[in-house]
Amino acid sequence: MRGEVTQRRDEIIALLSKSETLSAIELSSELAVSVQTIRADLRDLDEAGLVQRRNGNARLRQQSENIGYLPRESIARQEKQRIALAVKSLIPDGARVALGTGTTVETCARFLASHNDLFVASNSIHAVCALQQAPGVAVELAGGTVRMRDLDMIGTPALEFFAKYRVDYAVFSCGGLSEEGMVMDYNADEMSARKAIASCGKKSILVMDSTKNGLDLPFQMGHAWDFDMIVTGASFSASIVDSCSRHGCRIIEV
Repeated sequence: MRGEVTQRRDEIIALLSKSETLSAIELSSELAVSVQTIRADLRDLDEAGLVQRRNGNARLRQQSENIGYLPRESIARQEKQRIALAVKSLIPDGARVALGTGTTVETCARFLASHNDLFVASNSIHAVCALQQAPGVAVELAGGTVRMRDLDMIGTPALEFFAKYRVDYAVFSCGGLSEEGMVMDYNADEMSARKAIASCGKKSILVMDSTKNGLDLPFQMGHAWDFDMIVTGASFSASIVDSCSRHGCRIIEV
């Protein structure tokens, strides 16, 4: 039962990410559940800071900063696990890996914890904790000021930290992907940190759940096809798929 509720709320978030506003009646029709059920979902999502309700309609909260870390963990949880399973299959034992910030990357770290003898460089305390039981793992953590909301480091020390490394795989997320294929973020520090992570990997892997697809945010870090692989549950437009194909970017849809 709890799994059904979580899945339905993931679907609500995904639907709202594609539409500016939707009413409870429209969501009820789309998901084939009662209006009362949808209203209860929207109330809980509003209290979690994910959705804003006004005049009978709901929309995703748009702000200059992403929502808090704990509420983000509940979004697209099953999709993030599928993404993490795909990433796990891409990375072999003994690999050198850079891990960025965010709940999707943390899920990837949790799945990678079954690998042997990894070397990991990260600016995320969450990712480091997820690797605690990994056999033979060696971890380097960025220094600097901790952003307590997300337990990560994204300022200048993080940029200098990743500049020291050359790893086999760089795994990182983003704030959103615009309809034109621009990889977007909420602020300049997050954008710069992700660029530094992507640059230190022989293979760059962008991980993003489908709720990020179509989000247009204030800062951009290049195009989707600038990276080697994208692991996602989203279905991209034909133009993005074509551009990725022409530039040698592999899309792994989970």
